[in-house]
Amino acid sequence: MIRVQSGAARGRRLKALPAGLEVRPILARIRKSLFDILRPRLADTRFLDLFAGTGAVGIEALSNGAARAVFVDLHRSSLKMIERNLAELGFAAQAEVVQGDATKNLVWLGREPFALIFMGPPYKDERKRPLALTIPALKAVNAAGLAAPGAWIIGQHHEKEILKDLPEDWEIFRQNNYGDSVLTFFRKKGA
Repeated sequence: MIRVQSGAARGRRLKALPAGLEVRPILARIRKSLFDILRPRLADTRFLDLFAGTGAVGIEALSNGAARAVFVDLHRSSLKMIERNLAELGFAAQAEVVQGDATKNLVWLGREPFALIFMGPPYKDERKRPLALTIPALKAVNAAGLAAPGAWIIGQHHEKEILKDLPEDWEIFRQNNYGDSVLTFFRKKGA
């Protein structure tokens, strides 16, 4: 069971797809740690949730004061579930839910940049082969100009994923480990 952990919707339940489908929800302890870090930066920001899955991260951002959240996922079943969760929690007017591949051209999302971007790609494909989607998604975000000045981009990935070939003007400024999961924080150099 997934619950909103803090903010206006604290304790409210989120609907999730049955186990075994394309969604791998962020663990509650990782989400708590993430929002302990992000909370001071959330007020009135635009938040982008890539590989949104259950929508738990973007919904947590709205619950903690983000002005707007955009949820992007490839799977229609995930998007429908996110729409239901947003409606039930009263956040639908502050959100946009769109279907798309977060590793491809994201220019169509670039109407207004985002202060905080979360990327929670799958760790493995349907055949259980490891995936490495964090850097391709970071490059897609960068190429589309989706990051506002001073933006943070946070990628959740497997500890064995190698993060190399970052876009030229980006750097890693923080990493938090949680077992085999890692939260890596990216920003533009000099920010």
